[in-house]
Amino acid sequence: MAKYIPEIKGITQRHMIKVPEIIREASGIRIFGKRIKSLLFTTDVAIIKNTNADAIIAVYPFTPQPIITQAILLSADVPVFCGVGGKMTTGKRVINLALDAEFKGAMGIVVNSTIPNEVIRQIKNTIDIPIIVTIVSEHEDVKGRVESGSTIINVSGSEKTIDIVKEVRKQYPNFPIIATGGPTESSIRSTIMAGANAIAFTPPTSAEILSKIMFENRKKYAEEGRS
Repeated sequence: MAKYIPEIKGITQRHMIKVPEIIREASGIRIFGKRIKSLLFTTDVAIIKNTNADAIIAVYPFTPQPIITQAILLSADVPVFCGVGGKMTTGKRVINLALDAEFKGAMGIVVNSTIPNEVIRQIKNTIDIPIIVTIVSEHEDVKGRVESGSTIINVSGSEKTIDIVKEVRKQYPNFPIIATGGPTESSIRSTIMAGANAIAFTPPTSAEILSKIMFENRKKYAEEGRS
């Protein structure tokens, strides 16, 4: 028998971005006592403030800056995993950014696929929060990442994501895996079945949401004008 779950909504939460329900089928990853199944992939503070995702994975294609980390953490009601670099930003700067993120309250840090294993080791020796290492190709050295101190593997391989997840799970039956689930319930379920413990979901942008609202408003006024 399905349990009845009371739901409370507020006026300011009417346009909340909800992650697909299918993600609840994932096992989740328990981090510091919190079970996380869904992660919203965004740095938009307005979206971060209006979502039901379990956590935020905040990675962006610019040089990481502490002020951006601070803004994201201040706006979030849920745990945040902050990107700290790995390609253009590496070495001592990445270590300092990781430590700064921990001091500011991030639940974990995210580094990209090009970060050297030696830097992962140095980060591991510096911070106490999880290190999420992104994997984008089936040709990457997963074993080296795990042995260097990665806490969680984040698979983002586009159409090859499911195959990469299967390969990582084959090598490491119990290692925590986050993966992008794709745009459909079917692709998300397949990613979970492949071995992903948690799913990173990319929401629509604020511009896309506003465009939809404006379309509905124009449609409403057009119908009122004809009546």
